Amino acid sequence: MAELLRNLSQRERLNFLLTNRIPRRMATRFMGWFSGIESPRLTRLSLSVWQKFADDLRLDEASKREFSSLRDCFTRELRPGARPIASGSDIVTSPCDAIVGACGSIQGITALQAKGFPYELSDLIPDAPIRDKYRDGIYVTLRLKSSMYHRFHAPVECDVKRVTYVSGDTWNVNPIALRRIERLYCKNERAVIDLDTGDPGSGICLVAVAAILVASIKLHCLPGSVDIRHAGPEQLACSASYAKGDEMGYFQHGSTIILFATHDHALCEGVQEGRRIDMGRPLLHRLALPS
Repeated sequence: MAELLRNLSQRERLNFLLTNRIPRRMATRFMGWFSGIESPRLTRLSLSVWQKFADDLRLDEASKREFSSLRDCFTRELRPGARPIASGSDIVTSPCDAIVGACGSIQGITALQAKGFPYELSDLIPDAPIRDKYRDGIYVTLRLKSSMYHRFHAPVECDVKRVTYVSGDTWNVNPIALRRIERLYCKNERAVIDLDTGDPGSGICLVAVAAILVASIKLHCLPGSVDIRHAGPEQLACSASYAKGDEMGYFQHGSTIILFATHDHALCEGVQEGRRIDMGRPLLHRLALPS
């Protein structure tokens, strides 16, 4: 039965219809409410159903084994040492557990969400100084499946001085939708987090993209969550410092983080589309450019 359910969920047309042709914002609000119900019995029942669709759900890595609600499970913390952080000041680590999506060089200000589906940084990032900094740089798309660890961490030592929140839709961001909906990431709500690394000629930017059933994005540098009830776009001032590997926030369900880096970076060996990568593993390395 479990195998049949998984096979059904992989059928492209059915998957697309189920996740994108329903009232997305209503479904997202419902999920936010339902996942917050504190009932250990309901949570155990919900998790048993969820595991029939997600055979890669790894709760053995969690810091606790019992959860009071689905949200408690979605936002679970891991046991100490479960994700070692790669050392080296020239290494940019993965900010989250993810499946690597489209990645590579940015052509001017054009990146890909999937083969044959380009988007412009000007449509994704409203701040011209930020997007212009990543012209001809590098990007990596990191898709957090619903079964994965939902917290994300600083990929480098950095300061965060502001967050730009952009209100939008909540399309599913799975590969099926990415091959059907143009400029999908530019349509969804998102938070743009430019990381100040202390080097004005180099930089890293994280764009956290929400999706259907993602009730909110929690950023520890802000006093509250940003979610689908929040107006946008707007700039939210903050002041936070992070060591590499420090937790920056979490999604309340799986979604996507797009990491942009300036042209003085390159993909680490083994980072390619379709590969799983854990938080803390090498993602990019900084190049020694001629002076």
